[in-house]
Amino acid sequence: MSQKFIAILMGSDSDLPIMKSSVAVLRSLDVSFEIKVSSAHRTPAYTHDYVKDADKRGAVAFICAAGMAAHLAGAVAAATTKPVIGVPIESSLDGLDALLSTVQMPGGIPVATVAIGKAGAKNAAYLAAQIMAVADPDLAERVRLDRAASADAVIAKDKALQLQLENGEI
Repeated sequence: MSQKFIAILMGSDSDLPIMKSSVAVLRSLDVSFEIKVSSAHRTPAYTHDYVKDADKRGAVAFICAAGMAAHLAGAVAAATTKPVIGVPIESSLDGLDALLSTVQMPGGIPVATVAIGKAGAKNAAYLAAQIMAVADPDLAERVRLDRAASADAVIAKDKALQLQLENGEI
């Protein structure tokens, strides 16, 4: 059996600065991934062929980032029954055009859609890792520990704030 991985597709290489957030999360959780530039409009056959091949090779989920018309996630979802997570990229209309293009899918072809931009890219990676973790207890534990570390960081920031308040610094 081939190694399981998350496939990340970007409609343009200009999406990479945002999608580096997905890469960072997956790396921090020790999740295998691939990342490609593939356009739903300019390279539809290439996109379809990659999705079919990735399906066969062990892709567990697909993260698709696109701006403007943002059809990449829908095109990928039409070619696989694996989970597809859409990341709307801000390129015009503050990203609302990409958000609506990603989230408004016809019944039967779901795309999980996350926030616009960097927060969405991070959440897409976390969601993909959680999907993969359903069948991987070790990964599930890494995700749990990551979330606990995040909670600990917030508590530490609150303690620092409370100390500043007590000392009259605020």
